[in-house]
Amino acid sequence: MANSIGLNEVKIKSRVKVVQILPESKVRKKIMDMGIVRGTEIVVAGKAPMGDPIELQVRGYSLSLRKNEAKDILVELV
Repeated sequence: MANSIGLNEVKIKSRVKVVQILPESKVRKKIMDMGIVRGTEIVVAGKAPMGDPIELQVRGYSLSLRKNEAKDILVELV
């Protein structure tokens, strides 16, 4: 996990794989219910002009997350 970063730091069009969802995250269950679990591949499709929210492609569907939710998802580049 030395190379892992928060999903909120990933550049647009990057493909990443989920390494961990922080255990202390207040939105951990919500994130996991949306299909984002360890090993899931995500493409950062875009970001709003001010960078919040972040648009993601996950398991064949589009999803938007706030930066403060995305920071709890640790990922590594694929």
